[in-house]
Amino acid sequence: MRIEELWRYPVKSMAGERLVEALVTPAGIVGDRVVQVWQGPDRVVTSRTAPQLLALHGTWDAAAGEPLVDGRPWASEEIAAKVRRAAGPEARLKRFDGVERFDVLPLLVATDGAIALLGVDHRRLRPNVVIGGVEGLSEREWPGHRVRLGAVVIQVRKVRQRCVMTTYDPDTQEQDPGVLRRIVEEFGGRIALDCGIVQGGRLRIGDPVELLT
Repeated sequence: MRIEELWRYPVKSMAGERLVEALVTPAGIVGDRVVQVWQGPDRVVTSRTAPQLLALHGTWDAAAGEPLVDGRPWASEEIAAKVRRAAGPEARLKRFDGVERFDVLPLLVATDGAIALLGVDHRRLRPNVVIGGVEGLSEREWPGHRVRLGAVVIQVRKVRQRCVMTTYDPDTQEQDPGVLRRIVEEFGGRIALDCGIVQGGRLRIGDPVELLT
């Protein structure tokens, strides 16, 4: 098994960036989901209810240690206006680096076997890591195990329960409810793996992957 893809989503619920390598800490991939869309004092808005956020593209400016949105600074008024158009007049961007920014755990891992069986654009699943060389639904046997990804060790906690976000095309934002219906009917509503970080390090495309005890 090997790492086939790496992804980072600097702004939660926006399109992310495909990487060649990534630095992983106990809080996940550096720069992942560090800015969120907020409405009011305590509510985070996601593409579940504002799918047009997926049309905005987040990248990571490593020199500045800050995300960009569509190539512009995330805190600029130009981007603020785009966010309001996508998510409503009260929506705003806010940076928050705490681990609570993740829906479940810091790393979402998908496998090529499960992706092939699902048969849709795997970007709908929004994985951080795609592992190649995995047979069918073998990922369902991994919860409770540790996995070594190159220099990184992760703990697989559970198979992710999927939501309406999977129904939106990542390029057009058109909705296909049939995608989630298939995930529910054929996969029990769950696909890809929620994982914690045991040992951080640097990941690279092609790094070997080993299932541990």
